[in-house]
Amino acid sequence: MRIVLDRPRCEGHGLCEEAAPALMHLDDDGELVLDREELGDSETAAANAAVRVCPVAALRLS
Repeated sequence: MRIVLDRPRCEGHGLCEEAAPALMHLDDDGELVLDREELGDSETAAANAAVRVCPVAALRLS
């Protein structure tokens, strides 16, 4: 499974970072950086939480 960022849609709210800090972070400019795109089974729950909290639906799992 992988997490995919729709960069033009992302507004940098940071809620996903709070939900999955091991998978992503906001850089100094407020841009989301995916630290891991390929997910292991143990990361799926955090990734799902990040996708759910994004207010602009900029993240999805594939």
